[in-house]
Amino acid sequence: MPVELLALLASLCWAFSSLFSAGPSQRLGAFAFSRWRMLFAASLLWALAAWGGGAATLHGSAWLLLAISGVIGISLGDTALFACMNRLGPRRSGILFATHALMSAVLAWAWLDERLSAWGVVGAALLVSGVMLAVAFGKRADEGHGWEQTQGSLRWGVALGLLAALCQAVATLMLKPLMSTGVDAVAASAMRMSAALGAHLLLVALWQGARAKAPIRRSDLFHTGMSALLAMVVGMTLILQALKTGQANLVALLSSVTPVMILPLLWVVYRKSPAWGGWAGAAGVVAGTSLLLTR
Repeated sequence: MPVELLALLASLCWAFSSLFSAGPSQRLGAFAFSRWRMLFAASLLWALAAWGGGAATLHGSAWLLLAISGVIGISLGDTALFACMNRLGPRRSGILFATHALMSAVLAWAWLDERLSAWGVVGAALLVSGVMLAVAFGKRADEGHGWEQTQGSLRWGVALGLLAALCQAVATLMLKPLMSTGVDAVAASAMRMSAALGAHLLLVALWQGARAKAPIRRSDLFHTGMSALLAMVVGMTLILQALKTGQANLVALLSSVTPVMILPLLWVVYRKSPAWGGWAGAAGVVAGTSLLLTR
């Protein structure tokens, strides 16, 4: 499967997972929701890795690198993202998280000497601008859904969103050299998830603030499990598979279109079409993606 398609499919998985994540994340709290999500994902990933024999591709140095990437990208990054989502909602947290594409492009140039052509740079600018336009101006003035309300400090919400984006960029890019060696993507995802879960369990043992805000309900288990399946099992594994042969900056850019993919899904929730900014941003994303795909 082409690298570009893998990244776009991962973005679609993350878009669907955000709708399952918003409710239980707000009710349980970012830390507890992340723990349950990682537990579901790690269990399923290790079962798949054992069935497919992918664990045999993990060599000594890979374990440590995957563990560090998991702690940075999943334990810290995902928790920061859900804390941001609890304060700003899925739409506005999406625009902040979309900055990971820009961060990834800069870091890939600095660390991996990856460059885009002139038309690729234009396409990247159109794509990122379209994502931000769609999320920033994709809400109608008469929308009052609870996901759109600011809870707590706006400044802290913005800081958490940018932290999540930075963690995503760093954790993904540091795996590019490793994935190029032929490490199995499912086994790599399982290792990252286990390390992140271990860090979370240590945190909850040391700090009461990381405990659940409310007892988990059956509906929470279902929504959390679906979020884990879509985002962590399928979505992140697709990204790692794409990194085997694709440029890290291109994978990051194409996987950043999640906020635009969320808009039609929120249309179903609100039962109203997105505002003009949503359509204009989507057009920019399509144009930018087209330039990247035909670079």
